[in-house]
Amino acid sequence: MTEDQRIRIEAAAFRTLLSHLAYRSDVQNIDMMGHTGFCRNCLADWYQKAAADEGVAIDKTDARAAIYGMSGDVWKEKFQQPATDAQMALMKQSLQKNEGRGF
Repeated sequence: MTEDQRIRIEAAAFRTLLSHLAYRSDVQNIDMMGHTGFCRNCLADWYQKAAADEGVAIDKTDARAAIYGMSGDVWKEKFQQPATDAQMALMKQSLQKNEGRGF
């Protein structure tokens, strides 16, 4: 596999992930954080950092829109539910596992 092919394959996989996350708007960010240690906002932060590493300035609002397929505020209004105590506790445990990872 060439470097160019690898980049195209990774980009296609990332676009598929974004499409899947858009389809699964029923899955809350807090549940993703609790079970996987990352969420849509994390992806947006990573997207923003990757852009900056390439010399492209993207603000947090635009990065989140790129990940959510809409503004973060619109997504919250349409799909976000209040977090339960159990969700918050699981997320806190998951974040502790991520400490020191540099994400």
